[in-house]
Amino acid sequence: MSEDENQEELRPVEAEDIRTVEAILFAAEEPLDAPNIADKLNANANVPAIMTAIAEKYDGAGFNLQKTGNKWVFRTAPDLAHALQKHVVQQRRLSRAALETLAIIAYHQPVTRAEIEDIRGVSISKGTLDVLLESEWVKIRGRRRVPGRPVTYGTSDHFLLHFGLESLTDLPGLEELKAAGLLDDRLPPGFEVPAPDPDSDPDEDPLAEGDDGSELEPLEMDLPDGVTDNAAEDSATP
Repeated sequence: MSEDENQEELRPVEAEDIRTVEAILFAAEEPLDAPNIADKLNANANVPAIMTAIAEKYDGAGFNLQKTGNKWVFRTAPDLAHALQKHVVQQRRLSRAALETLAIIAYHQPVTRAEIEDIRGVSISKGTLDVLLESEWVKIRGRRRVPGRPVTYGTSDHFLLHFGLESLTDLPGLEELKAAGLLDDRLPPGFEVPAPDPDSDPDEDPLAEGDDGSELEPLEMDLPDGVTDNAAEDSATP
């Protein structure tokens, strides 16, 4: 451990800093990362220790401090979901095509549209990706360093937040997927669930300023006769 890390651990946690962070998180419209939190505190505030203290303070309470990616947010306790059901808007489920596309993006990211189609074995309609992008579960990450410069897709912090994941490493593995009945027990030899790579890819460039991912995207192609992507169902919101 470095000297700076040792000094940070030794810095005291002030009660007023805890109160301030509680107020910031309670009023925030979205999860906040450490720099945003530290910006509201004095220069000597020990943010990691403050977050640990708050998490311990509300452990077992009606709401808890949850870390999502590198951000923090207050969320109601999962075991109290039944008490909030009347206040939750019931939304239609995603189509099978959208769910399959979301799963491929989550486990294979960063991934291009062509790679998604190769894995699924069928072309995907633009509507499928549009629904996932509008839901903010999926985001455009960058562009692949290949001819045509296709955009790459990955999951967002909203995806982690919705599914209660701290990071992509918490996605269910092979045995968990089998136990949930999502995978057949008779899998081909050597079958493995891919490990998502949330970090930068050497074959991927981040989006340049002003690049919204629309330029140089492949033209929309009609699906072959007899093949459907359930695009009509993809108007649903997750």
